[in-house]
Amino acid sequence: MTTTEIRVRWSEMDAQGVVFNANYLMYADVAVTEFMRATGIMAHCRDEFGQTFVVDAHLSFKASARFDDLLSLAVRCERIGRSSYGLVVEMSREGAVLCVADMTYVRAVDGKAEPLSEDYRRRLGDGVGAD
Repeated sequence: MTTTEIRVRWSEMDAQGVVFNANYLMYADVAVTEFMRATGIMAHCRDEFGQTFVVDAHLSFKASARFDDLLSLAVRCERIGRSSYGLVVEMSREGAVLCVADMTYVRAVDGKAEPLSEDYRRRLGDGVGAD
C-alpha cells in the first residue's frame, strides 16, 4: 500500500462549497500514478503500464472534502487476474474516510485483453487472489 497527500484547491469546489464529485476520480488517478511509481511499475514495466486501461470505476461517498483540506490517498491492490487487476483508493481527512474508489484495470493491446507479465503481477503485490 502507498499513501499520497493532496491539498484541495479552490478550483475543485462546486457551488455548494464542497469538492465536485468528478474531482475524486482525478485524486484517485494521482494516487494510482504514485502507487505505480512506488512499486517500480513506472520504471520497470513502462511499456506494459502504457497498455492498461480503467474499465470500471465505482465511487462510494461518505463525507465531503472542502477547500484547503489535506487529503490522504491510500492505494492498495485488492485483486490480480490474468489480464486485469483491481485497485482501491481510500481518500481520507484526518483519519476519516471521505470517499473510496474501486477501480478495475485491464491490459489490452489492439483492443484485446493480454496477460499481465509476471514482473508486473509481482510488483502489484504477492499473495493477492487471482480471478
